[in-house]
Amino acid sequence: MIIEHVGVVGAGQMGNGIAQVCAVAGLKVSLCDQSQEAIDRGMATIKASLKRMQAKEKITAEQVASALGRIETSTSTESLAQVDMAIEAATEVEAIKQAIFKDLDRICQPLAILATNTSSISITRIAAVTERPGKVIGMHFMNPVPMMKLVEVIRALQTDDEVFDRVTGMAKQLGKVPVDVKDAPGFVANRVLLPMINEAVFTLYEGLASAEEIDTVMKLGMGHPMGPLALADLIGLDTCLSIMEVLHDGFSDSKYRPCPLLKQMVDAGYLGRKSGRGFFQYS
Repeated sequence: MIIEHVGVVGAGQMGNGIAQVCAVAGLKVSLCDQSQEAIDRGMATIKASLKRMQAKEKITAEQVASALGRIETSTSTESLAQVDMAIEAATEVEAIKQAIFKDLDRICQPLAILATNTSSISITRIAAVTERPGKVIGMHFMNPVPMMKLVEVIRALQTDDEVFDRVTGMAKQLGKVPVDVKDAPGFVANRVLLPMINEAVFTLYEGLASAEEIDTVMKLGMGHPMGPLALADLIGLDTCLSIMEVLHDGFSDSKYRPCPLLKQMVDAGYLGRKSGRGFFQYS
């Protein structure tokens, strides 16, 4: 079964990015979210991203029009009944993802692959709530999706080898570099990245330096293109906290304890770029 029609659940920063790269690669895309407002924001982001690519001559005006023409939208997952593959890109909460997968399992055609863009949650547990666990897989894109080449492809314990091969091939079709990663809390990317970000938050919490100074140390001293606190703001502090909690619960190791300041920032609603304020201010 060739993957020609992809459904994307969630029109936020990851979902709209996944929809964009699929459409640019020539796939038909069905993008859905719970509200029309979320869909409108997602489509506006896609259009702006494609226009920037056109301005940089990475894509032609005709390719922009063709890509947009391949995206259809809906506020109901029922619209995904005929997709070859559905990719979930919802909030990083296991109960929410499991509910979506139960819904997709009911709606999607029997041969459809169900993928999750989770950045830390067990693929095996997500697969277990469906009647097609062999067709469930993790496909962890990086943010921003149109720019970042990496996709972690994570098999559940139940995932069929043929499904893994098809998803790996599809990632290459999107111009990405797939990496085979085992199912464990945080996988590889966030198992390494998030403790570093959490430690940067601890250095701010302990008053070792300001947010600007901490990020300057990592950019100029370690060659990072973006400081860890600015990166946390880009990811979303609520997502960072969720991943740290998955790591802490999954390994029962105190080295993954979320910094109290990170928890406090999330409690205050200071979530980073998406809320206008995180460790830095955004207009």
